[in-house]
Amino acid sequence: MTGIDDRVQQAERLYEQAVFGGDTGALTRADRCLDAVEADLALARGRVVHARFVARQEEPEEELALFERAERLYAGLGDDRGRGEALFWIAAYHQVVRGDHDTAQPLLRRSLDLARGAGDTLTASYALRHLGILDHMAGRLPEARAHLEESTRLRRDADFAPGVAANLVGLAYIAGQEQRRAEAAELLREATALAEDADAYGVLGWITGARTDLGLERGSDGV
Repeated sequence: MTGIDDRVQQAERLYEQAVFGGDTGALTRADRCLDAVEADLALARGRVVHARFVARQEEPEEELALFERAERLYAGLGDDRGRGEALFWIAAYHQVVRGDHDTAQPLLRRSLDLARGAGDTLTASYALRHLGILDHMAGRLPEARAHLEESTRLRRDADFAPGVAANLVGLAYIAGQEQRRAEAAELLREATALAEDADAYGVLGWITGARTDLGLERGSDGV
């Protein structure tokens, strides 16, 4: 919020330069400040709408429009980091809300490329996770594992414990499908510890579901 406030105040100063100082070029700079603010707000509001969909399964009527607006504004600003994040969320909309994996996949790959180029490891970790989910659903287990493992490495480097725990659940499912039960149990054990330390109760619910699905109820197989 501080960054947004600063840019709005900068736009106000540029307005004064144009009106009182005769610097009409300041208006272009003011537009860019406000475009950046609008892009950030559209992205943030889109994430809130998406979270509401996940919680309530209500049709998110404005979600895609918000993310696409953010992507267009970031593109106009030459902000590859912002574009990469916006493209990830556009992909997430198609993948999670619509179940349209064919549309989501190239968007995720483009998001990953932009995030890597901009040094945005967190967005890269999200894109890799969702590529892994697509691979897993298509039965490409080695590719899914590779994507999730790379995502997990980035999340560990970023000290993003809830995200690491979430990825470990996915890796446990893959290990279970590959009949590596001891490894699946260990992955769920680590995921539980990380999620509990981070108060990530949503992830703890996923872990409980994974134990049931894999026949690894707590207390069995060392979990």
